[in-house]
Amino acid sequence: MRKLAGIGPTAAVPRHSVRYRLLAIALLPMLVILPLLLGISIYRWNAKFDAALISKVNDDLTIAHQYLARILENTQDQLVSVKNSARFQEALRQQDQGHQGLASLLRETAQAHGFDFLYVLDDEGRVVASEFPLASDSVRWDWPIIGSALEGRAKTNIDIFAPDELSAISPGLAQRARIEIVPTAGSAPTSRKEETRGMVLQSASPVVLPDGGHAALVGGILLNRNLGFVDAINDLIYHGSGLPEGSRGTVTLFLDDARISTNVRLFEGERAIGTRVSTAVRNAVLDDGRTWLDSAFVVNDWYVSGYEPIVDSYNHRVGMLYAGFLQKPFTEAKRQTLLEIALAFLVAVAATVPLFLRWAAGIFRPLERMTGTIARVECGDLDARIGYVDARDEIGAVALHFDRLLGRLQERDAQLRGWNDELNRRVDERTSELQLANQQLEATTRQLVMSEKLAAIGEITAGVAHEINNPIAVMQGNLEVIRALMGSEAAAAETEFRLIDEQLRRIGEIVTRLLQFAKPQEYAGYSEEYDVADVISDTLPLVEHLLNRTTISVEREYHASRLISMNRTELQQVLVNLMVNAIHAMPDGGRLTLRTFDRDESRRHGIVIEVADTGAGMAPDIRERIFDPFFTTKRREGTGLGLSISQMLVTRQGGKITVESEHAKGTTFSVWLPEAH
Repeated sequence: MRKLAGIGPTAAVPRHSVRYRLLAIALLPMLVILPLLLGISIYRWNAKFDAALISKVNDDLTIAHQYLARILENTQDQLVSVKNSARFQEALRQQDQGHQGLASLLRETAQAHGFDFLYVLDDEGRVVASEFPLASDSVRWDWPIIGSALEGRAKTNIDIFAPDELSAISPGLAQRARIEIVPTAGSAPTSRKEETRGMVLQSASPVVLPDGGHAALVGGILLNRNLGFVDAINDLIYHGSGLPEGSRGTVTLFLDDARISTNVRLFEGERAIGTRVSTAVRNAVLDDGRTWLDSAFVVNDWYVSGYEPIVDSYNHRVGMLYAGFLQKPFTEAKRQTLLEIALAFLVAVAATVPLFLRWAAGIFRPLERMTGTIARVECGDLDARIGYVDARDEIGAVALHFDRLLGRLQERDAQLRGWNDELNRRVDERTSELQLANQQLEATTRQLVMSEKLAAIGEITAGVAHEINNPIAVMQGNLEVIRALMGSEAAAAETEFRLIDEQLRRIGEIVTRLLQFAKPQEYAGYSEEYDVADVISDTLPLVEHLLNRTTISVEREYHASRLISMNRTELQQVLVNLMVNAIHAMPDGGRLTLRTFDRDESRRHGIVIEVADTGAGMAPDIRERIFDPFFTTKRREGTGLGLSISQMLVTRQGGKITVESEHAKGTTFSVWLPEAH
């Protein structure tokens, strides 16, 4: 089997990829796009369906509100018509003469119009007459509607009567208002066991007494357990309203959050009086004063619900008016519709997908043969061919032309192989020649650079040594003259003389180190075995004057247990250079860390001395040149010889010095030295 140059098995086409792509093209509209469109349509339909339900319950709540307003208006009109009647005026005059005809008239009026109490009250709070004897001679008469009537304006509103206020009118009225609170799922926690207040539809109309005084005709209807009231509203809204089978409309009157009159059923035949509304509805309607139009859990099932607050004559929210209908039939209808749509979609898929697959097979089978042939060619079989394709279309023409192309490719491959072998041979020859020439050029360049550097350093070092050694010799001679002149008094300044001698010797050693850098082969430093921690401790005082001018803190971590034998003065010189560079790198303060620990390099025992700072760090191009002689970033302070001399001293001892630096995180110099033997 022959292989095509430059093509290997790694370029193989995944098997059946053409089939999968064609199947995706064929099935994408039916299995992806159509379900997506159906999903969007169903989502929009569901949203509009829910909006229609909310709109309906809003209309129902509006009807209930208008009916309640109409009852208030009718109640006021009834009292106005009664007090304007001739019979009432005649009974009022006779009442002033001691007759009891006014009480009989009030009793007839109350029975005819469904009032639970009806009485005439003068502007001093005294009951002139009532439909039946009141339980107390003193009734509350400071209601806003009564005050309005005494001022000459008829008014009707809903007010909340306390138990004692109901008892003052009639103990039976207070007993009718009493409702036991029933624990209800989802309601706000409460310690109340029963509701003893009464929600009263109260109306007052102005009356002029025979003596010219002002009075008010006051009538009221207790709404607690007033089932006829809510049933009348329910029949008005939901009788023949077109609700689906199984749904039912309900109307409820709330005192605070407890149902005091409702046709919602707690059990079969028992109304849910005393149950409470959910916390969410209570907060929205009673606390925030908003109208609730949404789904709500009512007693034991979900209802499409509308709630609005009821305000009393003081404009306080004291209860709620509710209208709604059972949600379950509508949910079932939506679910049934979705199932029918899904079933219709599955039937359409089952009928059309096999037809699509059959049409697609006539396309992807020839293409799969072409894909297999390409894979064989890529694996190196240049004899592979597609062969005859039973398709008289564009695919068949492509297969024929492809076989012809493979034949020509096979011929070109043989020619290319020959040319390739010849070219490779010539390239190998020229590459070897270029590599040899390049190695020679690099070696010559390194020698030239080093020679130039050493020549420059040698000249500078010789000049520096000459210029420095002469003043040192003069100072040492004068120091001896001073000692001789002072005689015995020189002992008082012996410490100062000793320090001057030490510093002069140190200057001489520095000059010697410069010469060692220029001609290291002519010098050999004296060495002894010692603990490197002692050298670090002795070196820190040498840079103390620099540390005192900054806010740099020094941390020392000595973990090395091995000894080294490098010349002590040379090691101090290296450490001073590294510490000074670290201090200069932290002009705004920071942390200087001196650390030692044992480490082996290339199977050799040794120790590491780390000098780390928290300065600004170095850029990569500067980090590569810091050990070059005379390279410095301190244009006015440095000579550029510190690190190069330090590297020379460490390398001569058999060690090495490295640096790690990261921008804005600091720099760490590591000095590795072999263990003393």
